[in-house]
Amino acid sequence: MTKQIRWGMIGCGAVTEVKSGPAYKNTKGFVLQGVTRRDTALAEDYAKRHNVPMVFKTADELIVSSDIDAVYIATPPDSHMELALKVAAAGKPCCIEKPLAPTLAHSEVILEAFSSKNIPLFVAYYRRSLPRFNKVKSLIDAGEIGQVRHINWHLSKASSEQDRSGVYNWRTDKTIAPGGYFDDLASHGLDLFGYLFGDYEQVKGLATNQQNLYGAFDAITACWQHKNGITGSGSWNFGGFSRFDVVTVYGEKGEISFSVFDEQAITVINESGQQQLSIENPPHVQQYHVQNMASSLLENITHPSTGHSATHTSWVMEQILNN
Repeated sequence: MTKQIRWGMIGCGAVTEVKSGPAYKNTKGFVLQGVTRRDTALAEDYAKRHNVPMVFKTADELIVSSDIDAVYIATPPDSHMELALKVAAAGKPCCIEKPLAPTLAHSEVILEAFSSKNIPLFVAYYRRSLPRFNKVKSLIDAGEIGQVRHINWHLSKASSEQDRSGVYNWRTDKTIAPGGYFDDLASHGLDLFGYLFGDYEQVKGLATNQQNLYGAFDAITACWQHKNGITGSGSWNFGGFSRFDVVTVYGEKGEISFSVFDEQAITVINESGQQQLSIENPPHVQQYHVQNMASSLLENITHPSTGHSATHTSWVMEQILNN
């Protein structure tokens, strides 16, 4: 790649306003060159507010443009495969918002399209790049709690006013996200566990709809085993009383607790006592993820979140929902 990579962004929704879009502008060697979305007026508004020089009328025009070197797909998951295959055909590096696709089959098609041409493919599981979770990894790797035995994660939240109103929400449309909020939220943590503890070997799950507010599942439980023998369990409920998000890693000599989504302190309990470590996320939470993409494309340094790792996460998600 050249020393300056011009990115085109497909989709200008909420995730791109603060979490991701500015990160591309702030990263050395990257330029956010152009954007597009279905509503051209909204794309033009985004470009004006974020000082993006080009607006494309369609995704197809952006993908094939000689002014665009790489493409960031920030659209709902049901459009990922169609857009990704066009980017692969154009021979351009790509970053896709998570999950990679609504199904494992679609994820595998995307992965093959890029792998067969040796084109870089990244997926926005940005927690693999965040300092707070890399601190958890370093504590585990350093043996602060000895051999890890088990991981447990419980995430719950109350149903929203939008859920109860029946107003359309693509995140709970089972044709786009079969697991509902599970697809959108649990994928982050399950992918993170693959990063922290290695690939999964066995995964079992149970999914149901307790509230009947929308078509997708709203209550899911699972258990699994990583290839290194570490076991895990999780439960995700989107119709509970209050918000709860706690991961506990149980080791032979201690425990580590942290939150996947909340910036709570990391708690370590071992033979030396208890300590709490507070590590804030950057203002643009995808900043380290995007910087790592620059290192990968410009310096050939391995990125932690690729099409391969994201496809493995798609397999984990499908094992849970299909069982």
